[in-house]
Amino acid sequence: MSHLRPGGTIGILGGGQLGRMLAMAAARLGLKTHVYAPEADSPAFDVAAARTVGSFEDSDALADFAGNVDVATYEFENVPAGSVAVLAQLCPVRPGPAALEASQDRLAEKEFLASLGIETAAYVSVEDAGALIRAVAKLGRPSILKTRRFGYDGKGQIAIRDGSDLAASFRSLGGVPAILESVVPFVKEISVIAARGVDGSFAAYDVTENVHVNHILSTSRAPAAVERDCAKAAVAAAQKIADALEYVGIIGVEMFVVEEPGAAGQTIKVNEIAPRVHNSGHWTLDGAVCSQFEQHIRAIAGWPLGSTARHGAMVVMRNLIGDEVKTFAELLAEPGACVHLYGKEQARPGRKMGHVTRIFSKYEA
Repeated sequence: MSHLRPGGTIGILGGGQLGRMLAMAAARLGLKTHVYAPEADSPAFDVAAARTVGSFEDSDALADFAGNVDVATYEFENVPAGSVAVLAQLCPVRPGPAALEASQDRLAEKEFLASLGIETAAYVSVEDAGALIRAVAKLGRPSILKTRRFGYDGKGQIAIRDGSDLAASFRSLGGVPAILESVVPFVKEISVIAARGVDGSFAAYDVTENVHVNHILSTSRAPAAVERDCAKAAVAAAQKIADALEYVGIIGVEMFVVEEPGAAGQTIKVNEIAPRVHNSGHWTLDGAVCSQFEQHIRAIAGWPLGSTARHGAMVVMRNLIGDEVKTFAELLAEPGACVHLYGKEQARPGRKMGHVTRIFSKYEA
């Protein structure tokens, strides 16, 4: 089935805040959701029509889940690719397994981007401590050692600096296959949040400028304060990636903006691909005609993509991390502040508990 009818059921793998907001967007469009997650206290369960608590490796539970949905999607990229491949044999899965395979392994991701002629940080595969010594000799210091799999929000990586013990650094990441990347001298971090439909249609939101604190996204601002040609190049790179993957749904592409001495204008280097709705696109919930969550639902349902037009001159989203959520009453009392809380019971350091968005009538660089 390429197109769902109103009243159909969308299956969501993963029950975090992204799954929660996807389920809410689906309900607005008259669609039901069935959330599959390993954790019984998953926030998305609160707003879904049906739930399954089960392991992503449980093939019987996945088969039962597939029999109760019209199309399946996922809210985070660390769902086992094998599980998604099994599910894809039983029901449509959008985006497909190829998107997971390209984004779950940092080496495979870099090689995929290189095959498209898209620039990234220089990188070397690191299989053991000896390979790390050779990689550092090639890329120099400082550089960044990252596990090839299961890294996010700064997890699974360590800086290699002058004086770093290379063997100890490799062991600190568990001794698993890794990748060494050169440090990119960026002036800004940006992202492109875009959608590709079943029919190949493509729509991108304004390029977004992001600020991270302790490796966790703190604020996002749209539109980004970058040169027009830089913004065009960023969107073009995202479209090239989506087309190559025959992607369906929202994709987030994180990039660095570089201003090299003697070069004319700003250039981009792609950092990571996120095959899902993305934290830096949360501003679209209140700041765009059609949010990234509704857009994703539209795309995977085979429906026309919505408008990505921005409200106001500038939109700023700030994450509420850990105890910052305790300021929710003050934020709710602030005129014009759009507050979203994720329904998580415990506010741990580094945990995203909600966000607040503000729409401005004037742009400030």
